Amino acid sequence: MSEASARTEQVNPKPPEDEDDSARTEQVNPKPPEDEDDHEDQPALQLTRRNLLALGGFLAASIAALYFLLPQLAGLDDTWSRIERGRPVWIAAAFLLTFGMFGGYTAMFRGIFAGVSDRIDWRASYQITMAALAASRLFAAGGAGGLVLTAWALRRAGVARRTVADKTMAFLVLTYFPYVLAVVICGFGLHWGIFEGSDPFAFTFVPAVIGVVAMLICVALAFVPTDLQRRVAPFARRAGRIGKVIESVAQAPAATSAGVREAIHHLRSRDPALLGAVLFWAFQIAVLWAAFHAFGDAPPTAVLIQGFFVGMLGNLLPMPGGVGGVEGGMIGAFVAFGVDGGLAVVAVLVFRAFTFWLPMIPGVVAYFQLRHTVDRWKRQPAGAAA
Repeated sequence: MSEASARTEQVNPKPPEDEDDSARTEQVNPKPPEDEDDHEDQPALQLTRRNLLALGGFLAASIAALYFLLPQLAGLDDTWSRIERGRPVWIAAAFLLTFGMFGGYTAMFRGIFAGVSDRIDWRASYQITMAALAASRLFAAGGAGGLVLTAWALRRAGVARRTVADKTMAFLVLTYFPYVLAVVICGFGLHWGIFEGSDPFAFTFVPAVIGVVAMLICVALAFVPTDLQRRVAPFARRAGRIGKVIESVAQAPAATSAGVREAIHHLRSRDPALLGAVLFWAFQIAVLWAAFHAFGDAPPTAVLIQGFFVGMLGNLLPMPGGVGGVEGGMIGAFVAFGVDGGLAVVAVLVFRAFTFWLPMIPGVVAYFQLRHTVDRWKRQPAGAAA
């Protein structure tokens, strides 16, 4: 009986199990591999009607606090009368100089990223930089929101994840290099009497020393092997939990080293795009200079530059775009340099109105334009991308 059934099974074998059927089906019609970028179809930071209303309320409250409450708390009752006596020509000049600031930033961005994807043209560069500037003001302190949105846009443009990290780090290093260099030169110059202006130690010598330390750390990171994490991996596997911590810690300096080396390469090649970083900061200082002239006399050049950059450290405060922190930092710095308090308040508030509040409108518009651009990239095959 068993031999007969065996022969029957050989003639009419049983159908394989269901799991084997599914395996063969998958071989004939394999499932499309999951795209690692599918989850990146939407930016991590999105502007919706709800958060736009919330942000609008916050910004309205911030404007009211800065432009109405601050002068009264500071005992500067003549602030608004000073504004009424402002010279319109200089205010118009401050407004026009604002466009140079964003032109320099866009040029810098395109110069760094254009070589990694043919999709990063001038139009896309403008949309990414303006949308990122708006995100950095609306969503996080220290520019983190802008970095997240920029990374998302670059990934959708077809740029490899590692390239995004390296180029973004290089972009940040090159953008803030003129910042640190100016603080060092003006800080030591004012402290040692080389430049005209007073010498409040905490606003001249101390920031200059910090700037020197920051540059030395940056240069030192360039000597860290970019594959440091791979090199410590064998030791990490033998060290247990401590090894995992060491391997994780090694990732940050290794990634930073690649970006710093990329930045040094741009510096050595004298990339003309680097001029964009200089223009980005120079036009901002020019806006502040015009705002001072609109209501009085501008402080000496070195004082203007040092007060500007020290005050910009307020961006690191845990509030959207450093709102209130930058204004308070700049006003406090200029008062420490001996600038009239009322003049400092009104000049800084006008400066921030042009460089912070006003560009948020085109920045939000650029965000939605960028969304349409990304949708177009998804429908069209990418060209050659590094």
